[in-house]
Amino acid sequence: MDIVLFLKAAVMGIVEGLTEFLPISSTGHLILANALMDFGGSAGAEKAKVFEIAIQTGAIFAVILVYLQRIKDTVTGLRSDPVAQRFALNVIIGFLPAVVMGLLLGKLVKAHLFTPTVVATTFIIGGFFIMLAENLTARTQTSRVESMDDMTPWDALKVGLVQCLALVPGTSRSGATIIGGMLMGLSRKSATDYSFFLGIPTLVGAGAYSLYKERALLSLDDLPLFLTGLVFAFLSAWVCVRWLIRYVSSHNFMPFAWYRIAFGVLILVTSHMGWISWAE
Repeated sequence: MDIVLFLKAAVMGIVEGLTEFLPISSTGHLILANALMDFGGSAGAEKAKVFEIAIQTGAIFAVILVYLQRIKDTVTGLRSDPVAQRFALNVIIGFLPAVVMGLLLGKLVKAHLFTPTVVATTFIIGGFFIMLAENLTARTQTSRVESMDDMTPWDALKVGLVQCLALVPGTSRSGATIIGGMLMGLSRKSATDYSFFLGIPTLVGAGAYSLYKERALLSLDDLPLFLTGLVFAFLSAWVCVRWLIRYVSSHNFMPFAWYRIAFGVLILVTSHMGWISWAE
């Protein structure tokens, strides 16, 4: 057993869990962690890519645990409760665009857009969009949609289409859905809650699809390493999700905007100087 490799897997899991649901792009941070620890060199480059996607499932288990009661109420109310039925429909509608666009454009994106310039640019642009959304929210003072239960299928479809932007490296799935939702009239809390629920089918589906597609690369010997990353992703995400729910009740996302801009500059500088290779 390579203890160092398992420690690296644990760190990768922690990075995934802490960044998956914040509007700062888990992909960019996993690339940084991978480069600093040479995780791909230790585990194998192709296997490391599958690992990064698979451990997202651990992070999403944290969301399921935090929102377990709402999930139970929705499932039990599907036959008779109009609110539960509309909520389930909205999650499905929001999820479908990512499935279609991922299957159509996934390979193209990986082949052409995974460059330092693209990652840095999307980080910086995303930061400015957060600022725009917060400034608009501060001006209007009220939101059209205060709760997830007030969302219409059209609202869900629009947020689902925005989620597709996360195919571009550095965009951030949670950032696209939360900030996109706020720009469309959702309150900060309803956009955040919906982003969490939308992540359940999106991330579980992506993880399962990646494991199935790359099953020839994997063996039972890889299971302990993957479980290590998954468990640590779950634990760190559970802490992060609970913190973020409290945070959005009384704070805005402006600190994340400045962080994204600074991180984008970091990518450009480290790439230009040759310190870190940001291209997979």
